[in-house]
Amino acid sequence: MPIEPSPGAARAPRADARRNRDRVLEAAAEVVAEQGTQASLRDVARRAEVGLGTLYRHFPTREALLETLLRRRFELLAERADVLAAAGPPERALADWLYEFTLGAGAYQGLPATLMATLSDVESPLHASCLMMRQAGGRLLRAAQETGDIRADVAAVDLFALVNALGWIADQAPGLAERREHLFRLVMDGLRPRG
Repeated sequence: MPIEPSPGAARAPRADARRNRDRVLEAAAEVVAEQGTQASLRDVARRAEVGLGTLYRHFPTREALLETLLRRRFELLAERADVLAAAGPPERALADWLYEFTLGAGAYQGLPATLMATLSDVESPLHASCLMMRQAGGRLLRAAQETGDIRADVAAVDLFALVNALGWIADQAPGLAERREHLFRLVMDGLRPRG
């Protein structure tokens, strides 16, 4: 006689449910790239060829969908901080990481504003994964401050706001996107000690 699982035991999702979830995420990546972080969830469901109810079963809110979509990107940036810290001088590691962050923040229209909103909203599904990424950047900042290459009065939140602003500028004024590297260098110059 087969053993029945206990009523509280978690079951693995069915294969069709996993496929639907994967299709929703694939479609979401495309739709969010086209429409930004405020993309229509109806368009995501339509592109994934699933019903809106199926989308909401997997992702009950827009933020839950974005968190899943962006979590891996944030995890990779956090891992990248550790790699850069081990590979070179602290200031170079910080600059390289910040530049990669800036490029990533411009990946989706509306992403810079969404990232800034997670700073104070601990209830946001994006908060935890974004916090992990910000903490990784904070470690790089402290290392560069300890060597005297970065001003001591710069806090991790300042750093996050500045580089996120570069993504926002490109988001709001696409004509300035070509000046991203110059603007980035200006930010880095401002982070260095005077004199």
